[in-house]
Amino acid sequence: MRKIISFMHISLDGFVAGPSGEMNWIKVDQEIFDHVGKRISEGDTALYGRVTYDMMESYWPTAADQPGASKHDIEHSKWYKDVHKIVVSKSMQGKDLPNTTIISDNLAERLNTIKQSGGSKEILLFGSPTATHALIQQGLIDGYWLFVNPIVLGQGIPLFTDIKDKIKLNLVDTKQFTSGVTALNYTVEK
Repeated sequence: MRKIISFMHISLDGFVAGPSGEMNWIKVDQEIFDHVGKRISEGDTALYGRVTYDMMESYWPTAADQPGASKHDIEHSKWYKDVHKIVVSKSMQGKDLPNTTIISDNLAERLNTIKQSGGSKEILLFGSPTATHALIQQGLIDGYWLFVNPIVLGQGIPLFTDIKDKIKLNLVDTKQFTSGVTALNYTVEK
């Protein structure tokens, strides 16, 4: 069965964005892009909430075509165009988008069906705090790949909120980047 893995930048105190959704505190560089690129290149399905999907859709389809496009922009743009996208959104219900599945209701049932279908081993959930919260509540996330940024925000949008039951995690590996960011790769103990 396929697994849903949440990819998320997080502050040391557990926030994925500032109070107004700001993410200008996130450190990214070519070292991190290369590391992430290796992992996601094996995936064929990306999962987003509507806000993150809209942000991705406004940039990645044409990022490689821009003058001075970086190596990361070229590689990720190609991946983004090819990957099947799943969007969790009530407001997009009924939209018919190429290479995209919209889930507006029956989240657990629909995602469990997709998890049992063919494709790569992982469905990659990028950012999308609201969608992530919904998946956490229903026990649908199988792993977390957290990029802990060396900053304490003090307030913002937390990764874990309204947790009803403990979530036990097993640390698979870690990687320290020269920027001070540390990647923590966990599987969820089921």
